[in-house]
Order: sequence, then structure tokens, then C-alpha cells
Amino acid sequence: MEHPLSPDAVDAIRAQWLRERPELDTSSMAIIGRLSRSAMALQKRLNDTFGQYGLSGWEFDVLATLRRSGAPYCLAPTALFGTLMISSGTLTRQLQLLAERGLVTRLPNPDDARSLLVQLTAAGLALIDTAVVAHIANMDNILSPLASDDLAALDSSLTRLLAVLEAQP
Repeated sequence: MEHPLSPDAVDAIRAQWLRERPELDTSSMAIIGRLSRSAMALQKRLNDTFGQYGLSGWEFDVLATLRRSGAPYCLAPTALFGTLMISSGTLTRQLQLLAERGLVTRLPNPDDARSLLVQLTAAGLALIDTAVVAHIANMDNILSPLASDDLAALDSSLTRLLAVLEAQP
């Protein structure tokens, strides 16, 4: 039941289930539980870094998506929507907030008169270019206690897991 490291909260939960329902195999619970707890801990640490730049996670995601699209850092909202895990109505409101902060601008779409394009402003570009450097340094710092072989194995396993999850309806 236990992994070779010191017991954690997931081990305590599994021990309780073992006591109460010893016939249950909770090995999948251990993996999903640790992934869930890791995701929550990671998101907090990522948000702490974003906050240093006056950004929330979603704001960083929008600005980063525009930045990595390449010059002129401009996308249709539908292209942005496809990369973010939010509703279209939420995206519309968030883009309005970013525009009010001067980080993006809305431009007429020459291909569709009914829609507007979203483009990074000079201030948005400068902010994301600075914040992404800190974000990468933060992620490197988070992962630094793990050996390179462990990181490679983790990346490979998570790649396979994500492929399975994304293939399911």
C-alpha cells in the first residue's frame, strides 16, 4: 500500500479505507489522489507567481496564448476559447477586463464583420514577456528536487495518461 517515501495524506486515507473496507483495492485512489493534491498545490504556487505581476491564472493564460501565437499577437476569440478551459461568455467578460487594464485591444475582424479580434497591446506584451520568465523559473524551482530520470518518467507517464483521458468522451 505505501510508497517508499514517508507517509502522506493519501496514505492516511487509504489506511482508513483498508480498516473500513479491506476488500477494496485503493491503488487507483492513491494515484488520482496524489495527482489531485499535486494539482492543487501546484496551482497555488503558480498563482503566487502570477500575482506578483498583478495577474490571475486566467489572465496569464490569455496573455500567454496571444504571445505564443506570434506577431502581431492577435487571435479571434474562438481561437483563444479553444485553448482555454472556460465558457465563451466568461471569455468575453475576461477579455473586457483585460482591455480595461490596457493589456489587450479589440480590433475589427476583416474576415468577419460580426466579430472582433483580440490583440496584445505593448503593455500586455511587456507584461507577459516578463511574467513568463518568472513562471518558467517558478516551475523549474518547483521541480528542482526531482532527479532528471524521475522528471522524464513522470513526463512520459503523464503524457500517456493525458492521451487516454483526452481520447475518452
